[in-house]
Amino acid sequence: MGQMSEQIQTTGNIADAVDEVLSDNSHQVVSRERYTIIDHLSHFSGLAVSQFYILCGAVTLFEVISRYVFHSPTQWAFEVVMVLCASAWMLSAGYVTLKQSHIGITVFYILVGERTRWTLDLFAMCVGVVALYLLIADAAIHALAAVDMVERAGSAFNSPQPMLLKSVLVVGCTIYLAQLLVNLHRHFANPILKALVSIVSALIVLRLALVVAGHYMGETSTIGEMDMWFTGIGESLDPREFYDVRDHSIGWITIVIVASLVLLMMTGMPLGIVTLIVSVICAVLFFGPKGLYLVSTNAFGLLEKYPLVAVPLFVLMASILERAGIAEDLFDAMSVFAGNLRGGVAVQTVAVAVVLAAMSGVMGGEIVMLGLVALPQMLRLGYDRKLTVGVICASGALATLIPPSIVMIVYGLSADVGIGDLFLAGAAPGLMLATFYAAYVLIRCYFTPSLAPTAKEVAERSGGDATLSSHRKTAVALCLVLISSVLGSIYLGVASVTEAAGVGVFGAIAVAAVRNRFNWGLLQTALAGTMNTVGTIIWLILGAVSFVGIYNLIGGAEFMRSLFTGMGLPAIGVIFVMMGILVVLGTFMEWIAIVFITVPVFAPVIVDLAPELGLDPAWAAVWFGVLFVMNIQIYFLSPPFGPACFWLKSVAPPEITLQEIFIAVLPFIVLQIIGLLLVMFIPDIALFLPKLLNG
Repeated sequence: MGQMSEQIQTTGNIADAVDEVLSDNSHQVVSRERYTIIDHLSHFSGLAVSQFYILCGAVTLFEVISRYVFHSPTQWAFEVVMVLCASAWMLSAGYVTLKQSHIGITVFYILVGERTRWTLDLFAMCVGVVALYLLIADAAIHALAAVDMVERAGSAFNSPQPMLLKSVLVVGCTIYLAQLLVNLHRHFANPILKALVSIVSALIVLRLALVVAGHYMGETSTIGEMDMWFTGIGESLDPREFYDVRDHSIGWITIVIVASLVLLMMTGMPLGIVTLIVSVICAVLFFGPKGLYLVSTNAFGLLEKYPLVAVPLFVLMASILERAGIAEDLFDAMSVFAGNLRGGVAVQTVAVAVVLAAMSGVMGGEIVMLGLVALPQMLRLGYDRKLTVGVICASGALATLIPPSIVMIVYGLSADVGIGDLFLAGAAPGLMLATFYAAYVLIRCYFTPSLAPTAKEVAERSGGDATLSSHRKTAVALCLVLISSVLGSIYLGVASVTEAAGVGVFGAIAVAAVRNRFNWGLLQTALAGTMNTVGTIIWLILGAVSFVGIYNLIGGAEFMRSLFTGMGLPAIGVIFVMMGILVVLGTFMEWIAIVFITVPVFAPVIVDLAPELGLDPAWAAVWFGVLFVMNIQIYFLSPPFGPACFWLKSVAPPEITLQEIFIAVLPFIVLQIIGLLLVMFIPDIALFLPKLLNG
C-alpha cells in the first residue's frame, strides 16, 4: 500500500513536471493551492483524457491483430479511435491553457519589459476570448442539431461519431474559454477590473445558455425570443453593410492578412489563437456573421482526419522510450560503430541518432536523450566541445526526415499526399545526411587529431572496450524489432501509418518492460507529456486549417498559384523562391504553422510544374515534401531561433553557451544545404525507393 501511495503521489506531480519543461519560462504556472473550480476541472480533465491515448493504441493494435492474424477486421475500431483521440485533443485544452503551454513566438516577448509583457498577455487573452466565443456560438448550433437527430457516420458500424465529434468540439472550446476567462480574472489585481471580467463571463454564460435553451424551447417561447434578439444584434452588425472588403484585390487582401498574422505572432500570442482570430475576421468580413459556419466546419473536419491520430501515438511511443532509458543501451550497443577510428564515438552517436529517429519521429525528445547520454560521455573522453555539440544537434534533427517523422505526417495531411510514400522518400536522404555527418567528423579528425581520441585512447580512459555484451545485444535486437514492426508494416502495406503507430506504442512498452523500467509512474508521465505536447499542437493545427480553408475560399490559393507561375522563372527557380520563403518564415514562425500556411498553396503549384520538372505530378508532391522537410530541418538548427539548439542547451553543462552551440552547428547546416541541393537536382535520391516498392 505504501508503494502504491507513493506512485499515486508521483502521478499527481507528473503534469507539473512536464509543464515545467514544455512551458515558456516567462509564464508563471498557478500553484495547486490557488486553484479555482475551473482550474481543478481543467487539471483533472487533462490528466483524465490523457488515458485515452493508451486506449487508442490498444484499440488500434486489436484491429491490426484481428485483421491480419484472425482475418476478421472490426467494424468499430476506426470510429472508436477517432472519438477517443478527438476527445483527448479537445478536452485537454483547459489543462494546456491552465499551464500556459500553448505554442507562441516568444523571441521578442521575452526582450520587452515586465509591464509590456503584462499588456501583451492581456491582449492575447482578450483576443482569445473573442475568437473562442464566436467559434462556440456557431459550433453549438450545429452540435445541438446533430444531437437532436443523433447524427451517425453512415458506415457499417454506423456509430454516432459525427454527433460526438461536434459535441466534443463545443465542450473542448468551452473549457478552453472558461479557463482563459479565469486566467484573465487572475491577471488583474484591481478589484474593479476583476469584477468587469466576472460580468463579461456572466454575459457569455447567459448568451450560450440562451442558445441551448432557445434551441429546445423554440423561437416562439420567451427564451427563444431573447435568443433571436441577440442573434438579430449580431446580424445587424454585419460589416458588409458598412464596408465591402471585396472591393480590394486579392493581392492587397493577402498582404493585409500576412501582415496581421505576423504582427499578432510577434506579440507572443498562442499561434492557434492567432490563426483562429484571423480566420474568424476573414469569414465575417467576406461572408457576414453566418460565415462563422465555415470556421466551425473546418474545425470539425480536422477531428475526422484519421491519419492525424498517428501523431499522439508516435509522441507517446517516443515518450515511453525516452523515459525507459533506451538511449543509454543504444549508445553502449552501438559502440561497434566507433571502430578503431579517431572520432569513432561521434560516428557512434550519429548511428544511435538514426536508430532513435526510426523509433520515435520526434526531434525534441531525441536531442534531449542524446544530450543526456552522448554529450557527457564525449566530453569526458576529450572530444572537442564544438564538434560534440554540432554532431548531437545535427544528428538529433534527423528525426524530422527519417521515418516515422511527425513533420512528414503533418505535411502529408496538409498536401493530401500518401504518408507511406513520404516515409519511403525520406529514408534515403536521411541516411545520406547521416553519412555526410559521419564523414565530416572523420575527415576533420583525420586532419586535426586533437579534436577526438582514437578507440584505443577511449578504452584507456573509460576502462573498457567496444565488445558487445549480451545486454547490449538485447538492446540492439529490441530496437531492430521495434523499427521493423513499425516501418516494415507501413512499407509492406500491412498496416496504415496510424495502425503502425499503435503497434509501436506497445512495442515501446515491451522494450521498457524488458529493461525493467516499465511501471505505472512511467506510463502516466509519458501519457501526461503526450497530452500536453499534442494539446499544444492540435489548436495550432485547428486554427491554421480554418484559416487556410477560408483563404482558399476567397481565392487565395488561385492567386498564389498565378503569382508563382507568373514570375517568368523556370520551374526550378520557383522551387528556389519557395525554399527562400520557408527560410524567412523559419526565422520567426513554428514549423507546424509554416506547414499549414504554405503547403496548401505550394503543393498545387508543384503539381502544375511537374511536367517542366520532368516528374510525374503524383511524385512531384512527394519530392517537394522531402525538400520541404529538409528545409524545416535546416530551420531547426539555424541561428538565432533554432529550436534544436535551445533543446540541447536545456540539458548541456552551464559552461556551454547558446552562442557556442549556434557556432558549432554552422558546418552541419552547410552539409544540410548540400543535401537539399542534391535532392533538388537529383529527385531520384528521394523517389527511387518509393517508386521501386510501388512498382
